[in-house]
Amino acid sequence: MEDGKRGNTGSPVGGARTPTGSPQGTDRADRVADRPVVPRTPGNAGRGKGPDFRRVWRRKQGMTTGQNLTGSQRVQKLQTMLHAKAKEEPDRRFHALIDKVWRMDFLTEAWDRVRLNGGSAGVDRETVDHIEAYGVEQWLGELSQDLKDGTYTPKAVRQVLIPKKQPGQFRPLGIPCIRDRVAQTSAMLVLEPIFEADLQPEQYAYRPERSATDAVNRIHRLVNTGHNEVVDGDLSNYFGEIPHAELMKSIARRVSDGRMLGLIKAWLEMPVEEDDGKGGKRRTNRARRERKGTPQGAPISPCLSNLYMRRFIMGWKVLGHARRFRSEIVNYADDFCVLGKAPAAEMLAAVRQIMDSLKLAINDEKTRCLRCPEEALEFLGYRIGRNYRPQG
Repeated sequence: MEDGKRGNTGSPVGGARTPTGSPQGTDRADRVADRPVVPRTPGNAGRGKGPDFRRVWRRKQGMTTGQNLTGSQRVQKLQTMLHAKAKEEPDRRFHALIDKVWRMDFLTEAWDRVRLNGGSAGVDRETVDHIEAYGVEQWLGELSQDLKDGTYTPKAVRQVLIPKKQPGQFRPLGIPCIRDRVAQTSAMLVLEPIFEADLQPEQYAYRPERSATDAVNRIHRLVNTGHNEVVDGDLSNYFGEIPHAELMKSIARRVSDGRMLGLIKAWLEMPVEEDDGKGGKRRTNRARRERKGTPQGAPISPCLSNLYMRRFIMGWKVLGHARRFRSEIVNYADDFCVLGKAPAAEMLAAVRQIMDSLKLAINDEKTRCLRCPEEALEFLGYRIGRNYRPQG
């Protein structure tokens, strides 16, 4: 947890140069209803999403100290320290992080989370049962050594297509191998406390003590206080379009550890194994070729998607739109709406300008301007309007 002023450590995965250097050159935006709701729970809802290091460690603090700490408690204690340091020093860049990722207490905590989450096997077909039969401690020890030696290389992501509500449309879900899921989760145990300190109050997804219900309640309160002009925004393939170069700048604003940056870059560029339409498989690498996208289903994606969406929210504030339109953004993962007291069409034009600068595209077919509650706003499976009720 040293200051980044001394430079990067080691070399990234594969011995490549650090993918991004100093945060110098990042754009300006990067610097800078009271009634209870009884909703139908949306697919992404719930308070179990995201890191819970702050509340958990505060609750356990004082119970055990020093060498009596369990592995999980040591992880939580370090997370609390990282979060506090990031909160106290908004411009601090963290230098020595990669050595936490290969620590056995972090890998064990990551393994426990991956095992409890379940999920399918990746392209190597290795399952939790296979690993337990082999010996979890030995398996984690080998992963730790590979990460430490710099010989760890992520495998391809197995793609499955999840049907959407619209007939014939699918959402691609990327399933990394368990080995990669454990390594990514261990890295996120280190990084999430740092990035959590920078996320904005307008962001509700994948965060401790926040949920979809909280986001909808905030919308309800804004509507009740006269923020009736609404941009119901939709982005075209947000997770698949996040540009790597700009995302890595956002990460490097806080992380100066070259090997950690290299590891993240390697995960962003994992190839995808998909059906070839002829009963076989093929591997593609659009992420590396086009240098954009983070696979939905990978443990790194929630944190990184929040981090990049932060640039939109910060840009809205820094450029004066929050004050000019007397407006506020409510964001949950790739869903967002802007509620204000100025014409929604003017707010949408400002949204489009910022999204263009972030190399993200507005989905014109699904984005709309409306006046709530005269017109119903549907957000995360809820309907907010004259007849407020859960959708469905």
